[in-house]
Amino acid sequence: MPIRTRFTTWRTLVAAAVTALTAALLTPVAAQATAAPRESEPVYSYANAVRETVWVDTGLDSDGDGRTDRVAADIVRPAEPARQGRKVPVIMEASPYYSCCGRGNENQTKTYDTRGHVVRMPLFYDNYFVPRGYAFVGVDLAGTDRSDGCVDVGGRSDIRSAKAVIDWLNGRARAYSSRTGTTSVRATWTDGATGMIGKSWDGTIANGVAATGVKGLRTIVPISSISSWYDYYFAQGAPLGADGPADLAGYVQSDAAQAHCAAVHKELTDGAPRSGDRTPLWTARDYVKDAARVRASVFLVHGMQDLNVRTQHVGQWWNALAKNGVRRKIWLSQTGHVDPFDYRRGAWVDTLHRWFDHELLGYDNGVDREPMADIERHPDHWVTSAVWPPHATRTTIMYPAAGTRAGLGTLGPRPGTGTETFTDDPKLGETDWAAHLTTPTPEKAAFLTGTLTHDVRLSGSARVTVTATPTTSTAHLTAVLVDLGPDTIRDYADDAEGITTLTDRTCWGESTAGDSACFKATAAKTAAVGHTVFSRGWADLGQYAGDGTGRPLTPGRAYTITLDLAATDHVVPRGHRLALIIAGTDKDLVDPPSTTPALTLDLSRTAAGLPLVGGAPAVTRATSGTTAPTAALRSGVRAPHPAARHIPAS
Repeated sequence: MPIRTRFTTWRTLVAAAVTALTAALLTPVAAQATAAPRESEPVYSYANAVRETVWVDTGLDSDGDGRTDRVAADIVRPAEPARQGRKVPVIMEASPYYSCCGRGNENQTKTYDTRGHVVRMPLFYDNYFVPRGYAFVGVDLAGTDRSDGCVDVGGRSDIRSAKAVIDWLNGRARAYSSRTGTTSVRATWTDGATGMIGKSWDGTIANGVAATGVKGLRTIVPISSISSWYDYYFAQGAPLGADGPADLAGYVQSDAAQAHCAAVHKELTDGAPRSGDRTPLWTARDYVKDAARVRASVFLVHGMQDLNVRTQHVGQWWNALAKNGVRRKIWLSQTGHVDPFDYRRGAWVDTLHRWFDHELLGYDNGVDREPMADIERHPDHWVTSAVWPPHATRTTIMYPAAGTRAGLGTLGPRPGTGTETFTDDPKLGETDWAAHLTTPTPEKAAFLTGTLTHDVRLSGSARVTVTATPTTSTAHLTAVLVDLGPDTIRDYADDAEGITTLTDRTCWGESTAGDSACFKATAAKTAAVGHTVFSRGWADLGQYAGDGTGRPLTPGRAYTITLDLAATDHVVPRGHRLALIIAGTDKDLVDPPSTTPALTLDLSRTAAGLPLVGGAPAVTRATSGTTAPTAALRSGVRAPHPAARHIPAS
């Protein structure tokens, strides 16, 4: 055995020496050729990139003009690979906003030359990725800009607009060189591997296309995006604003669509009644139910204080993807409805670059082995989580209980008794309630833990079951979770939702005279607060049956309903308190009911299921022996800005 060991060792040493000598004799080019690439490099000319437009046949005739709709797809791709006989993958953004409203923090729109070829493509994607061997395709959704058809707000026409382009990229659909001509065009320059990206409505389209299971779509990067359109307009029957999908379609549609799409607008109006009932229109726009069809990986990005596209969309989509084994990654910021390019620019571009290299080029760069979640714990201070929510997260039941003063109770591990009564006041909302959290007020019932002796982390989606007796035939309910204690947070209630735009610029990719790769820099806009509302949920009590249909309430009768709160990842630190507020209308966030009820809570049948990391033992450790502090409350952020809260791009 010793001889064989020495011989084996000697043979290994000889082999290693030969390998080292061979490597030393190789030319630098040959040595590089032996190593698998880990990062795409900017080796192609952006200035000389091919710029072209094709019109892809969707197979639908949504505007009823007797011919199938064609959607415009503007393409920017490197010229060199095609000349070398190599095919490139595609990064694609399908949007209704390219002409009406603009994209990004600087509201960029597409511009064209005299031939109709795109000169400026909004955002940095083409500037950065085309020199690295990707094509970028910007698709005008049906009924917008240079596309035929009608806007149907997340429905069949919207989704087919983008899916048809992926089918064309993979040789399964037809495209033409003009909007009405007969000259067909084939995508011979691509391998068909496609990644979709976009913020808000654009990312929503990525979710919807992924839910079709279309072949060729390898990954999606939805930013602040909708997963179910019903939940954009309603929260368990409670209307989140006075407009509807027909209004949104009218906001983005082209002049041609406005002239030809009255029938579609009527369908959007009739199919989305303000009653809050779930209808077939909403079922068709629910991508969560089709999560089992998703083949693409998902890199999800969202602001935890997004009050436009709320993180309810994150929790239900993420959980459905996890259930179906979809590969996932997530970033959660403290911002509102903001793109990561505007709050974590350098890290975002680097991570997105590696993500696309891995998913579309197949590079083994390790991005798939990094922690699943990046979470902004404080402004510009990020932590990671190996999986999200962490494996140790458990739904832990905490109970509101009556205190020594009416309207101000405790929150703890033992079931409560008795009742609390409040009267809906549509003039007040969560910022008002939280500002008077330790003072009884008639429009809310508040329940608090004592001062925590250890940090408590909530990760995921909470649910609050409420049993309430109304005095009128209609009633809305709100439940919010509050971190009571001083902190510095991003000012999500500001118009810019947590960022400040500066005057200097940073550059990401290559520029041309008509398309700059340089964008205004940003910084965190912060606020010093004494409390933070970090999760919220709303419901129409008339939806108590849970079947998606509202019913008139009988005054004096008790009803039980479970409110689904928005997903979050928040640490309530040692020295703070955790609070639950239950109230009626949340001003500027949910519309009031037709009456103004008083509601009496049955505390013995009311409870909160909280996603606590460490479960019951963690909260028991943090709350045992606690006492209520005497420090006065400081202010929180101002009331959320209601303007344009039902335009997903805002």
